[in-house]
Amino acid sequence: MPTGSELFVRSLKSQGIDRIFTLVGDHLNDVLQVAAREGMSIFDTRHESAAVHMADGWTRLTRKPAVSLVTGAPGHTNSITGIATADATAVPMLAVSGMSDSNARDRFAFQDMDQLSLVRGITKYAAVPARSGQIPFHVKRAFLEMLRDRPGVAHLSIPVDLFTENCKSHAPVPNERIEPARSAPASADIDRIVDLLSTAQRPAVIAGSGAYWSGADAELAAFVENARVPLFTANLARGMVSDDHALCFGYADATINRGAENALRQADLIVVAGKRLDYGVRMGGPQLFAPDAKTVQIDVCGMELGLNRQLEVGVPADVRTALAALNEALAGRPAPDRSDWLDEVQRGCDAYAAEVAAIVARPRDPMHSLHAYQALRDKLPPDATICWDGGDFVHWGRYLLKARHAGRWMRLGSLAGLGVALPVGLSAQILRPDSRTVVVTGDGSLGFYVGELDTAVRYGLPLVVIVGNDGGWGIERELQKAFYPDADTVACELRSTRYDLVMKGFGGDGAHVTSPDQLEDAFDRAFRSEKPFLVNIEIAGAGSPFTQYQIDKRAK
Repeated sequence: MPTGSELFVRSLKSQGIDRIFTLVGDHLNDVLQVAAREGMSIFDTRHESAAVHMADGWTRLTRKPAVSLVTGAPGHTNSITGIATADATAVPMLAVSGMSDSNARDRFAFQDMDQLSLVRGITKYAAVPARSGQIPFHVKRAFLEMLRDRPGVAHLSIPVDLFTENCKSHAPVPNERIEPARSAPASADIDRIVDLLSTAQRPAVIAGSGAYWSGADAELAAFVENARVPLFTANLARGMVSDDHALCFGYADATINRGAENALRQADLIVVAGKRLDYGVRMGGPQLFAPDAKTVQIDVCGMELGLNRQLEVGVPADVRTALAALNEALAGRPAPDRSDWLDEVQRGCDAYAAEVAAIVARPRDPMHSLHAYQALRDKLPPDATICWDGGDFVHWGRYLLKARHAGRWMRLGSLAGLGVALPVGLSAQILRPDSRTVVVTGDGSLGFYVGELDTAVRYGLPLVVIVGNDGGWGIERELQKAFYPDADTVACELRSTRYDLVMKGFGGDGAHVTSPDQLEDAFDRAFRSEKPFLVNIEIAGAGSPFTQYQIDKRAK
């Protein structure tokens, strides 16, 4: 008779799961022993939320679901930020927590608590199996729920006694891999979009994470080429079409890329593929989109369509399927001459690039964040995976460096919880051992999961961590200075800690950089190192375009 742990592991393996991201605890000893015995790879972290972030990162990087496994009660509560981050970013993963013995429930047993109430609002599906024999059913349903419509997190809390007990009978272990449904667009919607493209003078395309999850890399490139439209990418779509492509003009985030702001304010038709009309594009409102611009939105989740802006066409379909249909409809049609419009978009991008270049040209002590990125740009391996955290230091780099490959530009996600980049970077380095992962973070952000530097060393992961150290919570410090000019900043100051020495203390290596002329040698050492390497760069606090936008918005 199989145990609940054996049924759990078999059910995961039926869905192609071959690794678990975890932090050990009393509720997990049996299931972890079974998983290891069955050949699963086990990666353990120093904080439960980091384990969930690693599973989240693995899912984003591979476009296939991953699994986190943490112990119950405090382990479960520690995992909440990771679960909320993944679900807000539409990541289809399974987050599992152990749980107290079901025979002692509600009797003040050790670590007994209502775990489901904490996760129901931040997951697509959450359940506690009543018996060990139900575990295969709940695993199957979790995968069905996480992959249907807009992806998201599924959660199971499994009592420790269900892992250990033998099952006389049980639900069948799934016998086939569950895949996302590929909903097709209506032909009338495709015809209408083609008509709109044929009459538009200044069209633009924004691609978001939905395009990435659908695997629409080739279809997206073909669409912008067939229609001769400028493309801006956001979130996980960064790099699906390289920023070096003649029709890709970089970030859709107008707070980072003023060229995008210039173009989108002038566009008379905006096609949004797999991207919510959320705060990242100012809700599709008149602050970014012209009031009379016609808008098309393609999204697998129908309720996203037209939520924040009236649409000319809303297409409830898989992005790859919809773009393939558009490409078929455009085949054989001569591409319109949009050279004047494309030149105008390029001029807007060039004008802002010149402003940034002027900042780089001015010496500063401590150095400006842009000086670090100027040096990094020349040293960065072309196949590197970049994991961006939060903070002013990071935002300058998101503008200056280019995204060239799909799945190699990782961001926090829409919840924007700090610290996520490091555990995601660990997953990237595990997945891609023959290339380098670069984690870019501020000194504040690093503190959230600084213990995961130990995880990098324990697993021999030679990722490069670049820390912009301005001794404070830079964005909030800049905002407080702007909003309260006659007062001292409050709760914004940190110590200029030698994080390179912290990395060395864990068993890695590092460099301390205090002037631009030290950057080249530090990056050379970092990318040659066979150990995890942290470059601790002392920078001046300087409000990024992201922060300046917040200041300007309040001033209005």
